[in-house]
Amino acid sequence: MDSYQNLPLIVSKIGIVGAGCSGIAAAKQLSRHNPIVFEASGFIGGVWKHCSYNSTRLQSHRRDYEFSDFPWPGRDCSEFPTHLEILNYLKSYAEHFDVLKHIRFNSRVVEIRFVGGGSFDRDCSDITAGVNGGGDYGSLLPGQPVWEVAVQTKESDTIQWYGFEFLVMCNGKYGDIAKMPSFPRNKGAEVFEGKLLHTLDYCKLDHEAATQLLKGKKVVVVGFKKSAIDLALECAEANQGPEGQPCTMVVRTLHWTVPHYRIWGLPFFLFYSTRASQFLHERPNQGFFKTLLCLLLSPMRHGISKFIESYLAWKLPLDKYGLKPEHSFEEDYASCQMAIVPEKFFSEADKGNIVFKKSHGKWWFWNGGIEFEDNTKLEADVVIFATGFDGKKKIKTILPEPFRSLLEYPSGIMPLYRGTIHPLIPNMAFVGYVESVANLHSSELRSMWLSQLVDDKFKLPSIEKMLSHTLEEIEVMKRSTRFYKRHCISTYSIKHSDELCEDMGWSSWRKKSWISEVLSPYRGADYKKED
Repeated sequence: MDSYQNLPLIVSKIGIVGAGCSGIAAAKQLSRHNPIVFEASGFIGGVWKHCSYNSTRLQSHRRDYEFSDFPWPGRDCSEFPTHLEILNYLKSYAEHFDVLKHIRFNSRVVEIRFVGGGSFDRDCSDITAGVNGGGDYGSLLPGQPVWEVAVQTKESDTIQWYGFEFLVMCNGKYGDIAKMPSFPRNKGAEVFEGKLLHTLDYCKLDHEAATQLLKGKKVVVVGFKKSAIDLALECAEANQGPEGQPCTMVVRTLHWTVPHYRIWGLPFFLFYSTRASQFLHERPNQGFFKTLLCLLLSPMRHGISKFIESYLAWKLPLDKYGLKPEHSFEEDYASCQMAIVPEKFFSEADKGNIVFKKSHGKWWFWNGGIEFEDNTKLEADVVIFATGFDGKKKIKTILPEPFRSLLEYPSGIMPLYRGTIHPLIPNMAFVGYVESVANLHSSELRSMWLSQLVDDKFKLPSIEKMLSHTLEEIEVMKRSTRFYKRHCISTYSIKHSDELCEDMGWSSWRKKSWISEVLSPYRGADYKKED
């Protein structure tokens, strides 16, 4: 990009990368600064637009996926909207609050360059200098560009550079870059004579093309999370009748699935989504007595997990198909990996239209399909990887050093203060990278917090204190689940929201009565902006 460095620079206060649900939430909250939002596609909605199947639905209840000041229309409709209904909702929100005027569609960010500002010098040589001394993060709007952003439009190969005082990354953890397994030499995709694709490719197919790909084919789906489960069901539905072929799921790591949000007749939110339930779980920086209390209450916490597991083992044929995880349900919930299994999934398995192949070791390709470490072979015409996405790689490809190396410093996941600010990356925020039970609500509340921070309504603590806080959060995640790198705060999400509210000078207890405060779930509507 050096050849473009002398091109005219368009300067603005705030830039936002991505127009998914986090991007439009950030744009709405920061609208008084006239932010420029760069969206690589021609649409808002992020993964709901380009990473959804024909059958994709919301995993959480409709009322848990709702902006605080923009209720869903038609509350008597399905509790689990389709991806098309969600896209319409997001579009309506963006139109209602005039967010679209800030968005530059078909504009891909291809490089970001640090040009100095605050307590960080232009050469980035003093990035960690303030840590040991408890340095200050610096001004978020210093009055001059801190970041320069190179943007390429879909219609042109030319690069336009923009200068921003503050940059908000909202290009998300999912979509764009597929996460693919590696294989031994001469045993990878190049030897396979069938069709190989990732769910990212499958999502681009319309219903007719998807059916044509799957019908009458020996399909192998690699994975056992929500996208893999939905895909296997679509495959089974496309292969009804005597000429249909079963879909084989290659399962390496098992995860708990739930059929609905009631456990032995009790609403699911009672177990994890109220103040009373989250009181049982460890939270960051909670002090000695709270830590001791959590230890004393651990039998109750484990009992709740076993209670839920007993229902799932009774309701679903997990033992029959060898799909019962060895780890606790709580570990999956603490890492935001609990998935709703479609109603017809196991009935299709009972009919033989979905079969399961557990793989505890390595596997690779041969010309006719997949070969496993135990020398067994699985024939396949089509292999689809439902192996997730590499969201951090998206940022790493455009962010300069040394910031690129700091993204996962020092624990393998991004240390984000209040789920938003990386203490060692100046004048940049990350919205939508820390998962929760309700990601839309989390992104909106963090955007509200960020808006007040930008306007100097409150100050960040020192770099040292922010790092200490984030590292303690990571240690709590490590103690909660082996899947901690998912970076999920589901077991202490209310405490996290409390901290955001307290920073903004809001009351952290948002309910109208003590009973509701203790026993009701928190939702987006509870955090409507205070005047």
